[in-house]
Amino acid sequence: MKPSAIKKAISACIAARKVPFLWGPPGVGKSQTVAQVAGDLGRELRDVRAILLDPVDLRGLPHVNGDGRAHWAVPDFLPRDGAGLLFADELNAAPQAVQAAFYQLILDRKLGDYVLPEGWDLVAAGNRETDRAVTHRMPSALANRFVHLPVEVDLDDWCRWALAAGVRTEIIAFLRFRPALLHAFDPQQKAFPTPRSWQFVSDLLAVGPHNGIELDLLTGTVGEAAACELIGFLRVFRRMPSPDAVLMNPSGSPVPTDPATLYALAGALARKASDTNIDRVVTFADRLPAEFSVLLVRDAIAREPGLQQSRAFIGWSAAHADVLI
Repeated sequence: MKPSAIKKAISACIAARKVPFLWGPPGVGKSQTVAQVAGDLGRELRDVRAILLDPVDLRGLPHVNGDGRAHWAVPDFLPRDGAGLLFADELNAAPQAVQAAFYQLILDRKLGDYVLPEGWDLVAAGNRETDRAVTHRMPSALANRFVHLPVEVDLDDWCRWALAAGVRTEIIAFLRFRPALLHAFDPQQKAFPTPRSWQFVSDLLAVGPHNGIELDLLTGTVGEAAACELIGFLRVFRRMPSPDAVLMNPSGSPVPTDPATLYALAGALARKASDTNIDRVVTFADRLPAEFSVLLVRDAIAREPGLQQSRAFIGWSAAHADVLI
């Protein structure tokens, strides 16, 4: 399931008071998807890394009150009030004794005398059992307490998120050009391309690293093969026509023929689109091959939805109704 579908599935599980378990390879965006759902619901997110817990950490420590009986001091990461999502991440990588400690909490919303408040719901996630990061198999009794949801990468979903999150234009354009590199998990390598590591790349490029170390930094983030391809794309990106110059003369600026340059320029123009220049953006978009025209305008309205109300967009969408989905 792609992330946008996963978000809807999590919301459905919450409404039905069932606990979803998100399965996916490292870096696919499981934690980020849960955080987005919490934000959409206006709830707090409390992230509990199960792999870091001992069984006693969840149940709490015993203490003796004045009645001479033992009671349990509940850990402070278990909520007492309010509303939110209690997210048990990396649950299936935790020791089985820790997983067993979650049994009652997941099925009955209780843990001994502790009761999960009404405004809180549980979500869990972990890497697939085929991934080497997993060291403990989930017991069947625990697995039967979840609604299991497989998480897959989806380029369009990621690009929509990246545009809103401020990921650099050249990274989005590159992955449009080389979609297979959005996620290429390789358990034999320390660095490999994932949605998470591409965000790291964007953050690294934002600080303007010296040319002499740029390739090394990128190799250490997404692996050598992806880094070399990105460096080649960046050379194209950095030589492409200035987006500002294109917007100054949208009817007369040359239209590139190289696909890499078209992806780069479409991405850069989408980032610059606003209510004051959308007519010029659309003028240039109309001169592009259909797929790049659609890509440019879609990315522009994904970043600034209000642009859909402009006369320029309305006219463009009517002319391109046959290629819009």
